[in-house]
Amino acid sequence: MQNGHRITLLGTGLIGTFYTMTLHNTRSKDRVHTVYSRSKEKASSFASKWDIARATDNMEVAIKDKDTDVVVIGLPNDVHEKAVLLCAEAGKHVLCTKPLGRTAQEARTMLEAVEKAGIFAGYLEDLVYTPKTLKSLDAVKRGAIGDVLWVRSRETHPGPHSDWFWDLKRAGGGAIVDMGCHCIEIIRNFIGKEIRPVEVMCTADTLVHPIEAEDSGIGLIRFENRSIGQFEVSWTFRGGMDLRDEVSGTEGTIWINHFLRTGFEIFSSGGQGDYVAEKAETESGWLFPVGDEVIALGYQHMFQEMFKAMDSDTPPMETFYDGYVVNAILDACYASAKSKRWEPVNLEIWRGKSSASVKQEKPLIDGKYFLIKEEKMPDGKTKQILKDRQTAEIIERIKSL
Repeated sequence: MQNGHRITLLGTGLIGTFYTMTLHNTRSKDRVHTVYSRSKEKASSFASKWDIARATDNMEVAIKDKDTDVVVIGLPNDVHEKAVLLCAEAGKHVLCTKPLGRTAQEARTMLEAVEKAGIFAGYLEDLVYTPKTLKSLDAVKRGAIGDVLWVRSRETHPGPHSDWFWDLKRAGGGAIVDMGCHCIEIIRNFIGKEIRPVEVMCTADTLVHPIEAEDSGIGLIRFENRSIGQFEVSWTFRGGMDLRDEVSGTEGTIWINHFLRTGFEIFSSGGQGDYVAEKAETESGWLFPVGDEVIALGYQHMFQEMFKAMDSDTPPMETFYDGYVVNAILDACYASAKSKRWEPVNLEIWRGKSSASVKQEKPLIDGKYFLIKEEKMPDGKTKQILKDRQTAEIIERIKSL
């Protein structure tokens, strides 16, 4: 649309605020025209703050508003399916926050609905759109670190901001569904979304909070090409929000620190009495502000890419299908946490490669040996560790000049 998009926003919580802040400040031609909240008072207050034309507490009315062409969902997890099905019924393009569903079945229902309706559907996984991640993904695609072997993604903080996150039934889980969905999609992007996730080993526990859902979790995801993804999530971490990723390849390594300790630190003896950063726990002492959260957390690049894809009628970087795959992996995580063993990732719909291997045949040294390792020693000589191709014997030798 040359004159921009008119948006129906569902949800007035923290994520709705971030979304509106991003849309109104960075792509001014795209504006939130109608906002929905379960509370008419909250909807009206939000609309007044952000100069939004219409406010309502009726979701169906908001979605079917004839003056909007796209719906952005920033609602609790248990309402995603209802909202997406209404969008499909209305023929409205839809962008949905993470996770797509509480389960893979919910996600599949939404995927099939939008595809049947023929509407644009984007999965709002902001953390794969951070500037650091996008640049790192480009480096991986250019072969800067060789074949990706292992990806570790960590998100921890003192706990979410709204009541529904803590409700097992409404959220569909705890820290794993809340933050593990971020980590899993980061892992998939680095390993390759065309590579099938095969099985999961996961541990989860409720260590601190009096809730039914887990407040901590660690998981391993094994992919068909033998690469490994590892995630660490927790609502028990004290000191703010810690977002970090590590990518290990055959030819290099990438370390990314997105939040908390990124080179911007302030010491305040009395407290500045203002917002510091998401999940910050104090206003005095050493503080770790974030220069621009909507950029640092990927919101700006995410919406730019989503609307560009929508306008050009091409698939976005993150689709509902990606959300479905993430939910399938999450299902396996919860099954593994319960069974205490490796559990398969059940993907009834798979659109990637049928098989792949990370192991490649390496060139031979002297036509006889595989090179295991080469290292410069303190005396200046170069030592090689070799494996005889025929006998499998491991030997070491000083490399000839």
